[in-house]
Amino acid sequence: MPPEHPEAKGPTAPVEPLFCGGDPVPVAITRLAHGKDLPLPAPATEHAAGMDLCAAVADAVVLEPGERTLIPTGFAIALPPGFEAQVRPRSGLALKHGITLPNAPGTIDADYRGEVGVILANRGTEDFTVTRGMRIAQMVVAAVSSVRWREVDDLAPSSRGDSGFGSTGMSSENGE
Repeated sequence: MPPEHPEAKGPTAPVEPLFCGGDPVPVAITRLAHGKDLPLPAPATEHAAGMDLCAAVADAVVLEPGERTLIPTGFAIALPPGFEAQVRPRSGLALKHGITLPNAPGTIDADYRGEVGVILANRGTEDFTVTRGMRIAQMVVAAVSSVRWREVDDLAPSSRGDSGFGSTGMSSENGE
């Protein structure tokens, strides 16, 4: 359970973050010609982790059940080294319409300079229409750790071992 904020004085006290990631990460962004009138990625609420991405389609795009397509966003970014952008589904679209991203989270690498695109898939039962300016996905910028592999003959043992793919069960009760 996370620690309580030291200044909390009851259930209605405002909740402030215990840790802030520091200064905002500076990211260069370019609006492309077909996205000039659309808003830049932005969080919908004060403490939202993701920034909403809007569809930069010229005409409405109808996704039939089972279909997927690439939707343009009208912008390109240049992330600083050591960062990635993750493109994720919007929960409301997933719940209400079955709209998701088949590669979620999609990764935008720091050295990619092309237009940010969103692969949308309709896993719902009805046609879904994407219109210009519709908020279709969200993007989270995150730090990426670099890795230096250290090859060994054997891995150190752990209590879990090589058990995986559901080996811990689905119940919150121990032993089930």
